[in-house]
Amino acid sequence: MGRTLIEKIINAHGGGECTGGDVVWMGIDNRSARDFAGANVVGNLEKYGGDSPIDDPEKTFFTFDCNVPANTIPYATNQHRIRLFAREQNLKIWDVDAGIGSHVVIEEGLGKPGTTTIGTDSHLNIMGSVGAFGQGMGDVDTAFAFKSGKVWFQVPNSVRVTLKGMPAPGTEAKDVALAMLEEFGSHTLLGKSVEVQGEWLDQAALSDCITFSSLGTEMGAIIILIPPNRNVLDAFSMKKEEAIYADDDAGYEKEYTLDISGLKPLLAAPPNPHNVHPVSDYKDVVVDGVFIGSCTNGTYEDMAYAAKLLKGRKVASGVMLKVVPATRKTWDRLLHEGLLADLFDAGAIVSNAGCGGCASGQIGMTGLKEIQVSTSNRNFTGKQGRGDTYLAGIGTAVASAVLGRIATVHELKKGV
Repeated sequence: MGRTLIEKIINAHGGGECTGGDVVWMGIDNRSARDFAGANVVGNLEKYGGDSPIDDPEKTFFTFDCNVPANTIPYATNQHRIRLFAREQNLKIWDVDAGIGSHVVIEEGLGKPGTTTIGTDSHLNIMGSVGAFGQGMGDVDTAFAFKSGKVWFQVPNSVRVTLKGMPAPGTEAKDVALAMLEEFGSHTLLGKSVEVQGEWLDQAALSDCITFSSLGTEMGAIIILIPPNRNVLDAFSMKKEEAIYADDDAGYEKEYTLDISGLKPLLAAPPNPHNVHPVSDYKDVVVDGVFIGSCTNGTYEDMAYAAKLLKGRKVASGVMLKVVPATRKTWDRLLHEGLLADLFDAGAIVSNAGCGGCASGQIGMTGLKEIQVSTSNRNFTGKQGRGDTYLAGIGTAVASAVLGRIATVHELKKGV
C-alpha cells in the first residue's frame, strides 16, 4: 500500500517508512517562534541549552505578529528579550513591521511545498495550504528544535475529503471552509491529517488555499493538506515533480465527500466557529464593527477584493471598519496600487501588518454587547473582546460594514 501525503513528507525528512500512530524523529526546515511564547523559548534555551550552538541559524528565526508594535509593557519586554538573544546568536527576526509569521514564511519562499515548519503559532498548520507540513508546538519543543533541528512527532492517521462540485458565484474560500466546519464540527477530524481534493481546489488561488487550510485548527485537525495545484506551484516557481504528493494507492482511515455545488455565503455565529448558518439567516442583525484581516483573510487578494467592493461606497454611520493586511509586502502593494486610498476613502481604519483583531487588541477589542463581523478564524467569547463575533468572508464583511447589518455581497451589489 502506498503512502499518504503527510507520511511522504515525514519520510522525506528522516522519519522513515512511517504510518499513522508511529512516533518518529523528523527534521525541520523552518524553526520559528513568535512574540507570543517566544520569550519562553529563549528562556528554555538559556536554561537548558548549555554551550551547544543553534543547529542551523539560517533555518531558525523569530516572527513578531501578535502585538505589533507592543502596546503592553510585558509584550515590549518579551519582544526585546528576544531581540537581544537573536543578536547574540545571529538569528533572523521578522520584527514588528513584517506581519504574520506564517504568511511571511510562505511569502519568502521558505515554506514551499514539501517542507516542514514548526513554531509557537497554533495556526502554523496553515502550511498545509501549499502541501507542506506545519505545526504549532509548545515552547519546550520549539526550543529543542532550535537546538537540534528536529522534533519527535506521532504520525497522525490520514483521512481524505473530496469536495464535490463548484460553489455559487460570490462564494469564497472562507465559505467553503465554513461548510467543512458545519459538516465535521470540531471532533470528526480531531487529531487527523486531512487531505482535501476536488474540482474547486484544482483551480483555487494560493490565497484561497491559505484561507481554507487556516481553519484546520478549528476543525480539530492536525493539518488540512492540499496537494499543490498549478497556481501554488507557480507561486514558488516549482515544477510538479519537485513537490510531494500522496501515492495513488495510499490508504486512508476514512474517506468523505462534501457536496459544495451551488454553495452560498455562510457565517459562523457566536459562540464557536462550527456554529455555521447561511448569511441570509442573520440579515436582521445590526452590526457595530467589522474586522478584515488575520492569517485567514489577510492576503493581498483578500485586501484587493475588499477595496474593490468598497470603492465608491461608504461604511455605514456608526459602524467601525478595521482592516489589517497580513504582511508588510501586502501593505506596500496596496499602497502603491492606490488600494489603500479606496479603503480609507470608504471610512476604514487601516493598521500596520500583523494579526490585528485576533491578538491582544492591536487594532482594538470589542466591548460588551458589541456586534462584530470578522474574517478571522475564532469567535470564542473573549477572543476578540467581550462582544459577539460572527465569522465570515470578505464579501459578507464588506457588505455588512456598508449596509450596517449582516448582509451578503449580493445585497451589496444590488444596492439593497
